[in-house]
Amino acid sequence: MAADPRPDRKEEADLLARAQAGDQPAFGRLVRMHQRRVYACALQLLADSGEAEDAAQETFLRAYRAIAKFDGRSELSTWLYRICMNVSLNILRKRRRAATTDIADPRIPEPVADPTQGETDPRRSVESAQLYGKLAAALDSLSPSLRSTVILVCIQGVPQKEAAETLGCPEGTIAWRIHEARNRLRALLGDELASEIATVAAASRRKAQ
Repeated sequence: MAADPRPDRKEEADLLARAQAGDQPAFGRLVRMHQRRVYACALQLLADSGEAEDAAQETFLRAYRAIAKFDGRSELSTWLYRICMNVSLNILRKRRRAATTDIADPRIPEPVADPTQGETDPRRSVESAQLYGKLAAALDSLSPSLRSTVILVCIQGVPQKEAAETLGCPEGTIAWRIHEARNRLRALLGDELASEIATVAAASRRKAQ
């Protein structure tokens, strides 16, 4: 699921002020402006569509309860990402299951028709699914801190400064994590497969539109 277009800042500021004054419809509009990004972030981290939906709902429930205390020192999206990350990591800590990935992984894009043939190539679809599966499994093998950083910066396209605010660490730490994660992914996948992260990111963004 791809990210939503960046919301209009003026509209967002107006809705935020109204939501902080108790306007529930205004908060609902804020949810609609950010829900796809929040869901996509949770999905990449949890690799389970049901859990991602639960995490997104919990994120906005917590945001609603705390919206009056939001002081605007960070972007609203940064604040929501931070809540989403905390909720998702809590879910990961609570569950105990084998870290396996197959072609049913909800992060893997659906097969698409070959534009030159007008139909889906089954062999190419399976190969593509296997590739995405290997990439997803490699991401799952990273530590939560490295995986969270890769998901925010490399897949969701969040600027490193905003990612640092979201994850509560210096911007230099974000840069180090990206460097370290890329090295580990190359060690697991080789240079060619590791370079496909950009393709995964583009597919993830298209999926949410």
